[in-house]
Order: sequence, then C-alpha cells, then structure tokens
Amino acid sequence: QVQLVESGGGLVQAGGSLRLSCAASGRTFGNYAMGWFRQAPGKEREFVGAVTWSGGLTTYADSVKGRFTISRDNAKNTVYLQMNSLKPEDTAVYYCAAARYWRGTDYMANRDEYAYWGQGTQVTVSS
Repeated sequence: QVQLVESGGGLVQAGGSLRLSCAASGRTFGNYAMGWFRQAPGKEREFVGAVTWSGGLTTYADSVKGRFTISRDNAKNTVYLQMNSLKPEDTAVYYCAAARYWRGTDYMANRDEYAYWGQGTQVTVSS
C-alpha cells in the first residue's frame, strides 16, 4: 500500500506563502490521483484540490482557486501544494491523500474517493 508523509506546515502572516510537500512510498504511486484536504477545529474535512497521476489535470475548491497550486513530481514520489496570498481562514490541518482513480471534479472532492491519507500538517495564518 501507499504511505504518505507531509511536511512544510507552520505559522505565517496573512498574505504570505507556504509550500507543503507530500512524500509517498509504494511501487504504484504514479498510478494514483492525489488530493489535498484541510480540516479546522470543529469543522468537517474539506476538499482543497487534486491532481491526476500524470499531472495533466488539476481541480481546486473555489475558496483557494487562484491562490493555491498543486503539482507533482512522480520521479521524486512527491506532491506539492503551493499556497499564496494566505488568509486566516486557511488555518487548518492539511492532509495529503491518494486515490486509485480519477473521476473528475465532482467525485475527487469526496474524501471517500481516497484510499490512503497522510498524518496531516498544521498551517496557521495570523492576521
């Protein structure tokens, strides 16, 4: 199976940037679509964005579109989430996840599509 390890979280000022990384282990990593989710205290885990296994297609939640960018480097078994123009409402634990199939925007926003999850990394944006 796939093991996912996230890094890059921390405390930043509003308007600043962070880049999260998700390192994956597993022979079939390149065949997985990858997603990012986030969860604030007392709230449900919400979809941030996703990328196909080839990196040719991405999709984002409206709340982060234009500010966040997902990319992947399969040679390094790593997926990235570049976060710019951060807002206090972006504060959450961010999770990387792997899905066995790409079904499009409507399906990939559903956490049930993802078979494997990272441990999460805290992102805090101060005002």
